[in-house]
Amino acid sequence: MISSDKTTALGPVLVAFAAFCWGLSGGIAGFLMAQGWDALVVSFYRGAIGLVFVLVWLLLRSHASGLGGQRLWFWSVIAGLGVAGNFSFYFLSISEGSVAVAATLMYCAPIFVLLVSFTLKLERPTPFKWVAITLVMLGVVLLTEVYKLGSGSVTPLAVGAGLLSGLSYALFIFGFKFAAPHGSPQAILAIAFTVFVLLFVALGGQGQALAVLSAPNWPLFVLLGVLGAGLSFILYIVGLKSTPPALAAMVAMVEPVTASLFGVVILSENLVAVQLLGMALILVTVTALSVYSRT
Repeated sequence: MISSDKTTALGPVLVAFAAFCWGLSGGIAGFLMAQGWDALVVSFYRGAIGLVFVLVWLLLRSHASGLGGQRLWFWSVIAGLGVAGNFSFYFLSISEGSVAVAATLMYCAPIFVLLVSFTLKLERPTPFKWVAITLVMLGVVLLTEVYKLGSGSVTPLAVGAGLLSGLSYALFIFGFKFAAPHGSPQAILAIAFTVFVLLFVALGGQGQALAVLSAPNWPLFVLLGVLGAGLSFILYIVGLKSTPPALAAMVAMVEPVTASLFGVVILSENLVAVQLLGMALILVTVTALSVYSRT
């Protein structure tokens, strides 16, 4: 039996490794899309393989799943819509821009959560939070170079998709948060990933998805799914149980950093000094805000 001290110590390691896997998945997706694969098909394999993993997890831990509850299903479906938007818009942003920019824009999700919380009066605005929001907005301007009026290195579609991926992730966070009291994490994720797969089928993307099975780079799709959703989500949920929220917020920065390094080193992406300043401003501010909000 593992002692509680060892479990607590292992928690942040699991969270960090999950974030590292998510960062790698962004880089792998960028490589696949550079080979000509559609962003939606790439995101489908991430979600479909993730679904296989969480279904096995659900079968192994089927007690107290809450699958008979209507509230669990409602909020899990909301979380599924968030997953679908997050995966799809994130990879679209990568295909239209770069891994580093897309990952950093997605990391703005806590800002969207904060703004929605203000609107719904779930959280009280403070001067610190408004300063944080302002700094992140400034970081987005510097990172995307929107002040260059169309002559910047990042396209409007890449910026819009990146911000929508963050907004979708915020929707997933809300869905998961409100579903959690009514069932197990594996049940919530199983429903959420199923919603994503069904949406893909409804959009009629099966043709290219089937073509992946006979393509020479199909192992990369499998690796993407395992790292990007299958293994990582399970490790994150398990690790989060014994990781202080403030520490988890700081460790989560491993994802955009890993994705950015993959883009620069493997995909030969380049960022100018102003963009690096914007990236640093976003990452540091969002991490500080998360730590402040959870302590």
